[in-house]
Parts: sequence; structure tokens; C-alpha cells
Amino acid sequence: MPLLKLPNLKSFWMIIAALGFATMGALVKVGATKFTSMELVFYRSIFGLVFIGFYINKQKLSTKTNFIGKHIARSVVGFSALILFFYAIAHLPLATAITLSNTSALFLGLLTPLILKEKPKLITFITLLTGFIGVSLLLQPNIQESNWFASIIGLLAGFGAAIAYILVKQLGKLDEPDWLTVYYFTLVSTIGAAIGMVFTSVSSIALGDTPVLIGLGLSATIAQLAMTRAYRTGSTLVVACLGYSTPILASLFGILFWQEALTTQAWIAIAIIIASSMVNTLTSHK
Repeated sequence: MPLLKLPNLKSFWMIIAALGFATMGALVKVGATKFTSMELVFYRSIFGLVFIGFYINKQKLSTKTNFIGKHIARSVVGFSALILFFYAIAHLPLATAITLSNTSALFLGLLTPLILKEKPKLITFITLLTGFIGVSLLLQPNIQESNWFASIIGLLAGFGAAIAYILVKQLGKLDEPDWLTVYYFTLVSTIGAAIGMVFTSVSSIALGDTPVLIGLGLSATIAQLAMTRAYRTGSTLVVACLGYSTPILASLFGILFWQEALTTQAWIAIAIIIASSMVNTLTSHK
């Protein structure tokens, strides 16, 4: 009998999702210099819709469901949070925007016991709080008066993401497959963004834009599938804690591609986040 029982590795799908979301965020940052947030949401979503549509057709699957209302609710909430998230990325430093969006873990810690009737240990809340403190320390540069509105938008994106994740968990308990959840989300997001573009603007696509848009769609699709699997099969709060790795990766992308220097405070924050995630992972499983 092993001395240490390893945690449920299904929760670690969130690490793959975090890498995908950080990559997506970097590409949104690049694309935002030309395209609006609504346009980027459209290109991100239509790629995923084509991908999942191809999979459904190849596997000869049916998109019929007895829980269409819950799928639509999850999709609308997720679509709204995605628009807010892309807006924050366009108007804030990458690490700051992604960090604010990742406050969804804190909101999950508050909402999960009420909605999903889960009863995490006290140490789970302690590690989540510690992780959020680390995320707050990671905010570089500090929120200024000139971008307070975008910062509030980022926080609202985090709250919306928490609601969407809880709905994903509920769909999982109803035995709805991952691909079906992703299908309805990309469908609603594509249609919603297309309608939004009619009332905003549509930018022309140059040949040099295609790698950014394709990369955006590909990274987002991989991240979405991995995130859906993580929340469907893993522990909600553990997965949320592992999601803290997204701002860490975003900070590293900032160093590599935008030469953003991290302060000592930022590196301390990264250590706090990683330590909180590991402790939470090892202590929140039976």
C-alpha cells in the first residue's frame, strides 16, 4: 500500500488548458492592434465550431440533448465572459488581464458550496485565499486611474467565467459529453459575435493576419476542450487552483515576446501561487 496516495490526475487537464489560454491571450494581444474584441471572439469561436463540427460529423454523433436550456445558459454566460476577457486583454497588460480573469477561482470558492453542494476542507479555502493574494501581487503594473474601467471589466470576466465553469460541472453530472458542451458554446459564440460585428465593424484580413487568427482559434479550441474535461472529471476547486498557472505562463510570455521584466515581488507571487496550488491539490482529495 503506497505511503502517499496521488491526487486525481484528471484535474491536471487544467494545466494543458492554462497553456492554451495563455497562448490565446498572447495572440489576442497581437490581434487587438487591428481587430476589435468582437471580431477576435468570432474568429476564435468559428475555428472551434469548424473543428468540433468536423469531429461530430466524422464520429457520426448527434447534437440532440435533453438539457438544451442548460447548454444555452452555459454558452451565453461563457460568450459574455469571453467578450469581457478579450476587451481586458486589449486594454491592459497581458499578465494583468489574465490575472483578473483568473479571479474566477476565488468566485468559485465562494459559489461552489452554495450551488454544487460541495464541502471542501477549510484548508482549501485557505489555499485559495493565499493563491488569490499571490495573484494580486502578480499584478504588474499596478492598476492606474487610466485603466480602472478595463480592470473592472476583467474582474467581471472572472465572475462570468466562474458561473460558466459551474454550469460545465453541472452538465458533467448530467453525463453530457465534453464535445457537446464545447459544440454549443462555440455555436452560440460564433452566432453572437457575428451579430455583434454587424453593429460594430468588420476589418479586412491580410495574409499576414492568418497565422494569428488560426493560432488564436487552435489554441482556444485545445484549451476549451482541456478545460471542459478538467471541470467535468476533476475536482472543481482543485481545477480552479491549477488555473492559477495561466497568469504565470502569461507573465513568461511577456518576458519572451515583449521583454516585460518581472520584479522580485512578481516572482514571490509566482512562488505563492504554485505552492498554494500544490497544497490544495494534495489536500482536497479523499
